Amino acid sequence: MLIGAHVSPAGGLPKAIERGVERGCRAIQIFNQSPRTWKPTSYGDADVAAFREAMAASEIDAVLIHAVYLLNCASEDADIRVKSIASLTHSLRVGEQIGASAVVLHPGSAKTGDVPSAIARAGEAILEALAESGHCPLHLENTAGTGGTLGRSIDELAQLLDACGGHERVGLCLDSCHLFASGYDIRTAVGVAGVVGEVSAKVGVERLGSLHLNDSQTSLGANRDRHANIGEGELGEPGCAAFLSEPAFQALPCVLETPGVQRSGPSAEEVAFAMTLRERGLAAR
Repeated sequence: MLIGAHVSPAGGLPKAIERGVERGCRAIQIFNQSPRTWKPTSYGDADVAAFREAMAASEIDAVLIHAVYLLNCASEDADIRVKSIASLTHSLRVGEQIGASAVVLHPGSAKTGDVPSAIARAGEAILEALAESGHCPLHLENTAGTGGTLGRSIDELAQLLDACGGHERVGLCLDSCHLFASGYDIRTAVGVAGVVGEVSAKVGVERLGSLHLNDSQTSLGANRDRHANIGEGELGEPGCAAFLSEPAFQALPCVLETPGVQRSGPSAEEVAFAMTLRERGLAAR
């Protein structure tokens, strides 16, 4: 398992590698632009070459790009839809440039509308972005189930994949906090195996592409996306260890998106702790 953290690329793409190395990461995740604006960040050939050179010289083996939060591929608003497709396409193109393992995407929201129609709209938008963007994979992230967000269950993820025509570039990113908040009790190895079994039956375990490790501030099935530091939330150390040691996850990149101390994000100590919990979980199986 390639354990690491979400880091900032502020100051240039190679800075993301530097920050990952400082934290002892085997994988990193970045935003390819400000997560709260539509304005894309353009990277020149020199930026990309410097990033690839820095990565090759490091022990980081996987990079994920997280699409910006403003995207809603399921939106009925024509302007939002056009902007979402353009932004997702740009992220996928940057992913192609830097050799990213995937772009991770929150599939969208139905708001207060009809969910099946929203899933169909999301699928159409995603297919349009894929058609304009080379070969970088796209991982649909499961959601905590707040409001009309799509992907709150394995069933909905399966429906989203169907709406994308089962496209070969589309896989899944499973977030531990979101799974727990949406009602999946993954505090034990048996519970995590149950999720994997459902994914295998409804989607295919080969669609699993990446992981987010976050503890949860809220209770099982609360449908609220509130990340906690590893071992300090409702999953606790046993739940995080069970998630990290699941056999089906061992070849995947797994990044922490935790608040950190004073909301400074995942630290080197927390990344190391996640690695320790994985070993603890493996020893207990």
